[in-house]
Amino acid sequence: MRAALITEPGGPEVFQLEEIPDPEFGPDDVLVAVHATALNRADLLQRMGRYPGPPGTRDDLPGLEMAGIVEAVGDRVVGWQPGDRVMALLSGGGYGSKVVVHERLLMPIPAKLDFQQAASIPEVFLTAYDALFAQCELAMGENVLVHAAGSGVGTAAIQLASSQSCQIFGTAGTTEKLERAAELGLSVGINYHESDFSDVVLDRTDGDGVQVVLDVIGAPYWEQNLRSLSIRGRMVIVGTMGGAKLEVNIGALMGKRLRVHGTVLRARSLEEKATLTQKFVDRILPLFQNEKLSPIVDRVFPLEEVSEAHRYMETNANFGKIVLQHDR
Repeated sequence: MRAALITEPGGPEVFQLEEIPDPEFGPDDVLVAVHATALNRADLLQRMGRYPGPPGTRDDLPGLEMAGIVEAVGDRVVGWQPGDRVMALLSGGGYGSKVVVHERLLMPIPAKLDFQQAASIPEVFLTAYDALFAQCELAMGENVLVHAAGSGVGTAAIQLASSQSCQIFGTAGTTEKLERAAELGLSVGINYHESDFSDVVLDRTDGDGVQVVLDVIGAPYWEQNLRSLSIRGRMVIVGTMGGAKLEVNIGALMGKRLRVHGTVLRARSLEEKATLTQKFVDRILPLFQNEKLSPIVDRVFPLEEVSEAHRYMETNANFGKIVLQHDR
């Protein structure tokens, strides 16, 4: 099969397209011909040698999600057959033209979506769904603060919270991103270059704050996030783009009776991922078919331009997902 491999830790230029052996699959696995994958921040870290994959994955072959067509199935697989259109969250390997996925981790692609759109769903929508509902128990009508509103996770979280009739605050670095996020359901857009988001949140909620914060920035936003939270508020941290280390005043947590969750999907067990996938299929996937939710695709690059795709992600200019298209 064809794959975009990391030849050595470094910048976007370290990728090289090579022919490598097809992956082997077991009796409970499905071999999928990948039509599209999508970039994630973890791919950039993996490329730089700072985010090794879990056991069983190749450190030189990134890719945390994919959409494609079932090519072959293991002897014990009963739910899928060759020709099925599928998508999945991966531990790695999406930059290859074939991947092996356990049958319980596959999801059917809604009929109205193409492969590029489908490849933009698994990582960000499963992350946002898990963060908001499983970790923070988001309830109908609550106030939510979503950071990086123009990112893949941000655009997914806004849509999911909007489906629960929540008032949604969101931060981004440009007016254009905030305006586009408003079309997805963002209630109050905050340009972090111009305003302290905690001031805006408290002003617009009459000092009460939000019940839930979804943060991908980490350390630099810690104090403002706590200030933005209401009594018994919940915060979930799904990324540390701004840094991971800080000195913590736990008094703020105690006084407001706050809950702070840290979460990651990649390192979870098969059983945990399968359970999350099934809940997502039952509860959320139908919303794509009736167009209440939409994957947001910013740009599509052919696999041959993987280095350029990484350079583009590093500019932070994208709104939504950056997709890599496999040549089929």
